[in-house]
Amino acid sequence: MPSPIIAPFGSWKSPITSDLIVAQSIKLGGVIFDNNDIYWLEGRPQEKGRNVLVKYSPDGQITEITPQPFNVRSCVHELGGGSFLVSNSVVYFINYQDQRLYQQLPNEKPKSLTPDNQCRYADFILDSHHNRLISVCEDHSHADRECENKIVAIDIQTGEIKTLIEGDDFYSSPRLSPDGTKLAWISWNHPNMPWDGTKLWLGNVESDSSLKEIKWIAGDTNEAINEPKWSPDGQLYYVSDKSGWSNLYCYKSNLNNVPIFPLTGEFSYPHWVFGLSTYTFPSEKEIICAFTQDGRWYLGSLNIGHKQLSLLELPYTNIASLHSYGKKVVFIGSSTLEPAAVIHLDLNLSQTNVLKSSCELDIDSGYFSQPELIEFPTENGLTAYAWYYPPQNKDYTSPPEDLPPLLVKSHGGPTAATTPSFSLKIQYWTSRGFGYLDVNYGGSTGFGKAYRQRLDKNWGVVDVNDCINGANYLVKQGKVDGDRLAISGGSAGGYTTLAALTFGDTFKAGASYYGVSDLELLAKDTHKFESRYLDKLVGKYPEEKEIYEQRSPINFTEQLNCPVIFFQGLEDKVVPPNQAEMMVESLTKKGIPVAYVPFEGEQHGFRRAENIKYALDSEFYFYSRIFKFTPAEDLEPINILNYDS
Repeated sequence: MPSPIIAPFGSWKSPITSDLIVAQSIKLGGVIFDNNDIYWLEGRPQEKGRNVLVKYSPDGQITEITPQPFNVRSCVHELGGGSFLVSNSVVYFINYQDQRLYQQLPNEKPKSLTPDNQCRYADFILDSHHNRLISVCEDHSHADRECENKIVAIDIQTGEIKTLIEGDDFYSSPRLSPDGTKLAWISWNHPNMPWDGTKLWLGNVESDSSLKEIKWIAGDTNEAINEPKWSPDGQLYYVSDKSGWSNLYCYKSNLNNVPIFPLTGEFSYPHWVFGLSTYTFPSEKEIICAFTQDGRWYLGSLNIGHKQLSLLELPYTNIASLHSYGKKVVFIGSSTLEPAAVIHLDLNLSQTNVLKSSCELDIDSGYFSQPELIEFPTENGLTAYAWYYPPQNKDYTSPPEDLPPLLVKSHGGPTAATTPSFSLKIQYWTSRGFGYLDVNYGGSTGFGKAYRQRLDKNWGVVDVNDCINGANYLVKQGKVDGDRLAISGGSAGGYTTLAALTFGDTFKAGASYYGVSDLELLAKDTHKFESRYLDKLVGKYPEEKEIYEQRSPINFTEQLNCPVIFFQGLEDKVVPPNQAEMMVESLTKKGIPVAYVPFEGEQHGFRRAENIKYALDSEFYFYSRIFKFTPAEDLEPINILNYDS
């Protein structure tokens, strides 16, 4: 083999290009069974982010179900999820453009079931006993007040819509018992988010389809319930965090419910979107469940009667959308070396089969960086966590005593988490000679309730300190160049990025993707789902307005002395464009190098291939100028204001 080329970090030529990423990659979601058929969504950047429902038949054929121009995507809570259902080959889905619910019979065109009346739908189930769908509904028809959330019934034949449950601020997860006689659901109210505190309800479905004898059975303002599900024998299960960890429970009338298998791990994701599924019932005696410990996901088989959890030896480090049909299980899984894929698991044969990969690659693994879990000291004598990806490219090595630049990633949410799963975007950086630190700062999910609550009243403090301390830890270890530290993040991660750049001097450059610069504007100008989110993260508004002002980077641009690039969707309703534009204007006046890259037609997160490509290459180009290295490829220049090369 030829000897590696000696070249500075950042200048390595990589086969993992932005063209490859957008041309080969799709986003997979919502995999389910319908008898022996398997359905899932494909988010296609090449089709301007259109979400297409496809079917996998037992003969191995994949068929596209929803035709152009339909785009399967709900906008309830603005973030969506739970946008389709299939029963006996009849498809029900939400179309993004009009937010109406459609029915599609086999070999026929979709037809709308709901009127065009400013109502949105998500997380629906079929009540075959009464020929109706039961759905979460978000009513935006009242311009003079906050939208109304409720659970409704939609008659499949007539389209008649009846309200079943209303009065709380939010609803999710209507779930019908196997015999159709009981309905469970979740509700919560401001200022809680669904991981703060929710209530689980149960009602009887009468023969006339009405709901009677409604009772609150679990959860509270300080106990979060999610993922209620019925077992095949009619037992109601759910996930609760009352033990300090999100564990599985079974509802027993008039009993003090306890976890069916107590674990210092989490059996659920934070429910930012509808339709998440982390456990399923192949039989009434067994639960196949995904759980996370120390930031890595596992798949296990839980024997309900014996309360024994057996680990299934699979390579996947991130697992989502878990469903079963008998002894057949499907999920979306990824590992450190394999991109996300639809995985079929036969429990009888203990065999897995990849049905569809999010990215078809023919690249030598010598270009791939493997993540390392690091635990590092942070403020108040505590420990925080991150995944570190060192530079890796089999064709290159660095000059002696040279250290790589480091890109620190602050994930969104902030109540989310990062996992050690294969990402072409991460490998884009590491194969060019960057170190990459993916931080699970205090407030992240997956490390227990106490770890998540570190961020209560401390957003902009704990997350920032953890990102800074993670970078400094690697500098002290001699793994990265302390003079070439950058931080990047989107949405809430964009806020952490801007706060770290403004209120600290560790990082020398940064990139904000639709990030928050003004907490006060966010509190006054965002959608209902997150409109009171900051009550717990920052403080009550306007009563604690001073804290909002103190933690808003826009108010302290005189403290920001390093270059920043901003990426912003111009149709973003979660973080409106004025947040980025005000920050850019302030930095421009101050004379700091700054770049602004707005995208027409994009919302909160970029879905179009050409925009995803341009943003990635532009961020790399920006760092190449700021850190003064020469990329191996020719990149389209961007306009960097106040920059003198």
